[in-house]
Amino acid sequence: MSFVTRRKPIALAREGVEVRELRRTLSWPHLVALGVGAIIGTGIYTLIGVGAGQAGPAVILSFAIAGTVCAFAALCYAEMATLIPQAGSAYTYAYAGMGELVAWVVGVSLILEYTVVCSAVAVGWAGYAQGFLASRGWGLPSALAAGPWGEPAGLVNLPAVVIIAVVAGLLLVGTRESATLNTVLVGFKVAALAAFVALTLPAFDASHFQPFMPFGFNAHVGADGTKRGVMAAAAVIFFAFYGFDAISTAAEEAKNPSRDLTIGIVGSMLACAAIYMIVAAAALGASPFTVFARSGEPLAFILRQGGHGGAAVLIAAAAVIALPTVIMAFMFGQSRVFFAMSRDGLIPTWLCAVNGRGVPARVTVFTALVAAVMAGLVPLKRLAEVANAGTLAAFIATAVAMMALRRQRPDLVRPFRTPLWWLVGPLAVLGCLYLFSSLASFTQLFFLGANTVGLLVYLLYGRTRSALAAA
Repeated sequence: MSFVTRRKPIALAREGVEVRELRRTLSWPHLVALGVGAIIGTGIYTLIGVGAGQAGPAVILSFAIAGTVCAFAALCYAEMATLIPQAGSAYTYAYAGMGELVAWVVGVSLILEYTVVCSAVAVGWAGYAQGFLASRGWGLPSALAAGPWGEPAGLVNLPAVVIIAVVAGLLLVGTRESATLNTVLVGFKVAALAAFVALTLPAFDASHFQPFMPFGFNAHVGADGTKRGVMAAAAVIFFAFYGFDAISTAAEEAKNPSRDLTIGIVGSMLACAAIYMIVAAAALGASPFTVFARSGEPLAFILRQGGHGGAAVLIAAAAVIALPTVIMAFMFGQSRVFFAMSRDGLIPTWLCAVNGRGVPARVTVFTALVAAVMAGLVPLKRLAEVANAGTLAAFIATAVAMMALRRQRPDLVRPFRTPLWWLVGPLAVLGCLYLFSSLASFTQLFFLGANTVGLLVYLLYGRTRSALAAA
């Protein structure tokens, strides 16, 4: 069988134990909290300012577009996760539906996505942490609060490096223990956003929404060299919505995959879409977008401008305490993708070693080291765009794999079936391709370059050491 087309059999994927299994310790409340923890984070706490700077008040439309694309993808993920309840997410689905070569490309894209997301959220967290510390008179020197490519430039973003180390330590304690802590912190984070809405609604001013679309709809490069427009913002804000795919990486650790994964994926998406739209509308109504767009902590900034200095400190504190749940969810997901690829023989098998608590410790530590380096040096906007490229590739692969298996294996028992799959699947693919075309040229080239390097690694190593190559 050609290495390009050899596929992991569905039955084997269901059994999922070529080397070692992960423990089934998570129920649906853990998975919903994992999804909400991953989705609600830097996107609404920080990137709402970036998006508003690109689209103006029409950033609400950007949220709606990005959320709709994610909803289509989420329905595809729900079917595939319950059909193949194994670690690996889109990588595993591509392996079963399209073959090993495509699975490798998707795996590299996922690793890129999850690692960069950890770094991006750490940078967003650092902005709030620095603002909170400064409000107490304990702010760090600017050289230790931003990397060399930040604005303003510094030496290293020390808070971002530290929080990644802390989260990695929590994950090494154990899956169920870290999931329980995540659930508590997610509740705290949602309560803080509810308080923000309650405080800003009395100052709501509809005039802040005029003109609604100052930079137009399609993505275009402005005179200052920045991509603007509703779609340009949607391509970045897309970062704010994904996170449900991290749930699918926990498929092998779900107690009842057919029920728990569907509730986790669909439930977290619906809850977060509603929260995002409400918070964005409240923020824009309370302050002109030109005022808060440049702030590294826009929600806290809006509260301070509105005379709620004490509440601004609490919002910043909430972000400082709760944003690490996003890092936790994506670091968890990245380690499971690495685990799946290692178990399949495509990368060295020693990486999939599981410690006494059922955690792939080596991969977790490796992820933390790489993410910490990027977080310490690279600014948020660049990190978010690069992460989006990897996610879009994974979403496309999952939708295509779902459609391919519907055609190839209609006989399979599917605990959850994507409604109108013949429409939802293509819409997910087309929406993701449109968002990818709206990303900055640098991001597109970086993504292609990273996958080219990954392809060389596969041809030199994974192609001959694959578990299926010896079958």
